[in-house]
Amino acid sequence: MKSLVILISGRGSNMQSIVEAAAAEQWPARIAAVISNRPDAAGLAWAQSRGIETRVLDHRGFATREAFDAVLSAMIDEYSPDAVALAGFMRVLTPAFVQHYEGRLLNIHPSLLPAFPGLKTHRAALDAGVKEHGCTVHFVTAELDHGPIIAQAVVPVSPGDDETTLAARVLEQEHRIYPRAVRWLLEDKLVIADGRVHVREEDGTVKAVLLSD
Repeated sequence: MKSLVILISGRGSNMQSIVEAAAAEQWPARIAAVISNRPDAAGLAWAQSRGIETRVLDHRGFATREAFDAVLSAMIDEYSPDAVALAGFMRVLTPAFVQHYEGRLLNIHPSLLPAFPGLKTHRAALDAGVKEHGCTVHFVTAELDHGPIIAQAVVPVSPGDDETTLAARVLEQEHRIYPRAVRWLLEDKLVIADGRVHVREEDGTVKAVLLSD
């Protein structure tokens, strides 16, 4: 059975969506652990209530990112993960960490990458006056928010939107596409060719990802 480790820093709503999808759809995988860099992360209690092992590694106890990432990597590797999902994990990861999990490390970002990488994406979208916004699931690489895109979902930007209303609409889509992308990875269905991600069908054929519904 495949093994998944999820990293969080806060409430972990995307973590919850993954856990719930795995249970409802009976994934051929187990959620081995939920790890947080913040001891007060609300998602830890939720994961514990579902019987999932939780761990805390407080980044404030480390002098450098490299030192923290080295210990975090050792902790994750205790579970021999086939996939590692960042679910609101608010840390910039070092190149060594990213390379160690190459092809296994996923992230969900609240914008239609490559537009609006980094923080405050909803404010940036509103300030730019875009008509469409959304979210992106991608493989993590050393360049922040620039890994190969697995799936995206688009939401309209309404005239009366503020950051709160737009964020809520995007979050609904995050909860829809992230579990699906994680399952594809655990089922060895993702293929990267020329920097683009495709999904391998049961019959062996490969198709482009489309999650617009």
